[in-house]
Amino acid sequence: MKRNKMLLLLALSLVLSVVLAACGGKDKTEEKDATPNKESDKGTEQKEEAGEPDAEQVLNLIESAAIPSVDSAIVEDAVGFNVLNNVNEGLYRLNLENVAEPAMAAEEAEVSEDGLTYTFKLRDAKWSDGTDVTAHDFVFAWQRAIDPATGSPYGPFMMSGVIENATAISEEKMDKSELGVVAEDDKTLVVTLERPVPYFLSLMSFGTFYPQNEAFVTAKGDAYATNSDNLLYNGPFVLTEWDGTGDSWVYKKNEQYWDAENVKLDTINVDVVKDSATAIKLYNDGKKDRAGVSGDLALQYSTHAEAIVQPETSVFYFKFNQEKDGKETPLANVNIRKAIAKSFQKEDLADVILANGSIPANFLVPTDFAFDESGKDFRDISGDLLVYDAEEAKEYWQKGLDELGVTELELEILGGDTELSKKMDEYFKAQLEGNLEGLSIKLKEVPFSVRLDLDTNQQYDIQVSGWGPDFQDPISFLDLFVTDGTNNLMSYSNPEYDALIESSKDELALDPAARYDAFAKAEKILIEDDAAIAPIYQRGLLQLQKPYFKGLAVHPFGADYSYKWAYISGKE
Repeated sequence: MKRNKMLLLLALSLVLSVVLAACGGKDKTEEKDATPNKESDKGTEQKEEAGEPDAEQVLNLIESAAIPSVDSAIVEDAVGFNVLNNVNEGLYRLNLENVAEPAMAAEEAEVSEDGLTYTFKLRDAKWSDGTDVTAHDFVFAWQRAIDPATGSPYGPFMMSGVIENATAISEEKMDKSELGVVAEDDKTLVVTLERPVPYFLSLMSFGTFYPQNEAFVTAKGDAYATNSDNLLYNGPFVLTEWDGTGDSWVYKKNEQYWDAENVKLDTINVDVVKDSATAIKLYNDGKKDRAGVSGDLALQYSTHAEAIVQPETSVFYFKFNQEKDGKETPLANVNIRKAIAKSFQKEDLADVILANGSIPANFLVPTDFAFDESGKDFRDISGDLLVYDAEEAKEYWQKGLDELGVTELELEILGGDTELSKKMDEYFKAQLEGNLEGLSIKLKEVPFSVRLDLDTNQQYDIQVSGWGPDFQDPISFLDLFVTDGTNNLMSYSNPEYDALIESSKDELALDPAARYDAFAKAEKILIEDDAAIAPIYQRGLLQLQKPYFKGLAVHPFGADYSYKWAYISGKE
């Protein structure tokens, strides 16, 4: 959910995740003006729930990784955005139908005729310590997220080119106080945009735009958000029993939450479990109420009475790092990149290794996600790109080796430390070495937090990376790879690509057909022409879920899950 949703899902081949892009989302965030049509039904498994809460309202869940951060200015991963989404709340929140609706905002925003000014009236709401949530809390949080001194990975990414003066502030050309967000009074927040943004209300449900209490953050200083006691909450739950590093935490119902009467769960106990077999055992032993299934176990459990196939809008791909320590890498050669991108078979990976509803991806923008005005899927507009072809891969490989003046290369794949990640990496190694003579692949399998750090510092060759969308628009994916983008982190640059993305935000912002055409051209440049990334798969999740666990909101963008409406009913 989320960088995501680095699922901002960055490198989130942690398919056992139970939110990202988001992330970021990663998402890994939908507004009423966008097409809630197909996407509202896509991948959510939202069906009418029967029964009322009739048992102890305690839920026991599994997460795929520890929490790196719950500071809304710093969060950049799926787990962090999941937690943030359930303990805090912004102006808008995604509902059960994945439509963004007023949350801290008391009513729908008032929008100026030119689409540049949004006025939000805040409802009466309190922080978990009993103090009021005010418009000033949003101003402080947003200014903190865009301030270069904060080092926010998402602030500049989400605000630049959107909120007035955000770009200049992120480039240290203006002070953060010049950001286009003003508290006219405690209950009135006015936001001025740089240009019309079709998906702006969607953004208002995303974690980076949550409020922060300035007095509390200032008082805590460097200790802020380092554990559950050093955080304030304005969402459905409060976080407890999190020491900042541990593999377990607890959500407790937030009695100060403005809509507490509609929050049914009292307690959610969460443990990090990276191994699918262990997760399933805990589920079968009645210790967990939901568990992800992958690999060989996915084949075994696909017909289980309590199995749920959950399609997702998260896409995974190889990132090719073109520069390390100030020097070009062999991956700066486009033919080497194309060779690797076309040399591994995606169908077998999806059907046999993953076996969880994931599908092969020959694209970046996912299928069943973004639709034009006529309801046509963006994938039908853009088509397949950089498909598997071992013979073509060999030709590109030899051409690239000749250009580099070498006969062999050793490259490292950076991946995760979960059971599934390791199986995937072994598959990639076998495929690439088997098809590309002279290539030697080393595998580096590290915890998620370590991968985030290596990615940030561009200390990798090839990385298994992923993105979950933060809102329902192709630019949630395509904006990742503009020159010097905060989530590029692989030294990719193409002026034509940059110009197309910029045009979608500027002169084409209010021309949907031309805007989608620009997106299609940009995706082709990124993947087919430059092979800057190599798409792998669009994720699906196979979950086991107890029949008494009802009301879970599963989001196809932004954070993955909301527990606000979840409850226990019919448990023996």
